Amino acid sequence: MTDVGISRAIGVVHRAIAALVLIATPLAAAAQDVEQRAREIVEVLQGEAIYTDVFDEAFTSRVSQEQFSAIFDQAKGKYGPVVGLESVEPTSPTAANIAIRFERGIASGVFNLAGKPPYRVAGILVNNVAPADDSTEKLLADIQALPGETSILVTPLDGGEPLLSYNADQHLGIGSAFKLYVLSTLARQVAAGKRSWGDVVPITTITHPSGASRDWPEGAPVTLHTLATLMISVSDNTATDNLLSAVGRGAVEAEVAASGHSDPALLVPFMSTREMIALKVNGDVEAYRAADAAGRLAVLKATADSKIDMFEFMTTFTGPPKAIDIEWLVSGEDMANLMRRIRELDDPTAREIMAVSTSVPDNLSGGWQYIGFKGGSEPGVLNLSWLLQEQAGQWHAVTLSWNNTAADVDRGALTALAMRAIALARPAGGARD
Repeated sequence: MTDVGISRAIGVVHRAIAALVLIATPLAAAAQDVEQRAREIVEVLQGEAIYTDVFDEAFTSRVSQEQFSAIFDQAKGKYGPVVGLESVEPTSPTAANIAIRFERGIASGVFNLAGKPPYRVAGILVNNVAPADDSTEKLLADIQALPGETSILVTPLDGGEPLLSYNADQHLGIGSAFKLYVLSTLARQVAAGKRSWGDVVPITTITHPSGASRDWPEGAPVTLHTLATLMISVSDNTATDNLLSAVGRGAVEAEVAASGHSDPALLVPFMSTREMIALKVNGDVEAYRAADAAGRLAVLKATADSKIDMFEFMTTFTGPPKAIDIEWLVSGEDMANLMRRIRELDDPTAREIMAVSTSVPDNLSGGWQYIGFKGGSEPGVLNLSWLLQEQAGQWHAVTLSWNNTAADVDRGALTALAMRAIALARPAGGARD
């Protein structure tokens, strides 16, 4: 079917619901509501969000989820799976233009919200579908257009030139993606016979904010495998810090160097999550910056056990970026080297843990027999990193970082770019609706 034909077919479905789009709604919602709902529309199409949570009852009572999905089925057939939100342009507090990127095309139109909380989507009209054959050049241009500092590396791990490399030697903050170094350290200790995945250790450190284990009783016995799975799959900070204590700070620092980090001194001392949080909330940031490795460790220890006021925590880690140079600083090439080291492990346990939460929608996973993921963030810092294996066996790494000292970064925007990178890296014939 031609692009015009697809647009007409979509239009036929939408004429039945177009009146819903045109309903006037009070100007009660805000720009962030419109932008959030735009992302959720895409998540519904990717099977990552619940239809009735995103769309208003007046809409869902007249348009079933099957009918809604059918609107986009022909576009999927021609242009491949939905990759992400291309753009959203609010035109009022309750309406916006939207563009949805498919693997090889873009569908654009308008949507509006209901006029009262929770401001669900009251109507949507897609009136144009056009090819948008992606390329590394287009992806690079969009990455370079982001404010602040960015990097991307899309590369095979078994030899060969990168598909895309931009600022891949630049050290940027990666947030909780640092936890991959802890995982790799544990896996190496298990391989050396020093530890077992089933070893049991007590919870001795409680760290906010993420993860369920922060609410467990102090002293609760937990296996190393459980701590590692919580650390990677849900970025549990309490699990991370207890696991870091179990394997040893020095062992992780040695693993950073062994993995091929281009400047391992940047991660010495290797901070726990609580140490980093306490430093930024209660500590002497300037003293930390000015100190050598031993001095930095002394600064961390001086505040590591301090009480963290939750209001101060929220002010520090939900407001503007703060001291994002004090981070786990890793380049794209460093991350690819770490992924290669994890790939080389004979024991698949670490890779199985990375695969618990892949952050890749099912409709983009075709062509890969394995997908492992870890990301990390704080205000002004975001990293998204994948270890991928083709059905034929070849391994790849895809890693993107974005740091901005002036303002927070948009996870949805970088995720959409990452999905495009994964789609470009995917072997031919790997697409799946």
